Amino acid sequence: MYLCNVIQNIPKDKQLILFDGVCNLCNSSVVYVIKRDKNDRFRFAPLQSEIGQNVIEKFKINTENTDSILLYDPKEDKITYKSTAALKIAANLNFPINILSFFLIVPVFIRNWVYDYIAKNRYQWYGKKESCMIPTPELKSKFLE
Repeated sequence: MYLCNVIQNIPKDKQLILFDGVCNLCNSSVVYVIKRDKNDRFRFAPLQSEIGQNVIEKFKINTENTDSILLYDPKEDKITYKSTAALKIAANLNFPINILSFFLIVPVFIRNWVYDYIAKNRYQWYGKKESCMIPTPELKSKFLE
């Protein structure tokens, strides 16, 4: 019952981006999206957070196979992940980044191969934090706990 209550608190007119809160690349990507989310479409939470863990549990996501970005649409109660999530996020941003959504026509196995290669090496290439990012007071309203 508690699981449903936490997920029900996600605004239905927003999409929730779940990200690796200790990954420098992921944190930089979140800041990038926030700056370009002119229509205020997204909310954010680390995968390690309570809401992140609840979404993972609800959709029975194996975190051994999917340690990536997740995009949860509460209106459709649907989850997307890896390259599809990243490209759907890009599609909702302004020009020129929204052009990347063109790559949705590329077969998923090819897109996810590239995505997995980057994800596998992200800590080595970009580093890792000891704990999840703490949003500044100005950005706090964009994050769900």
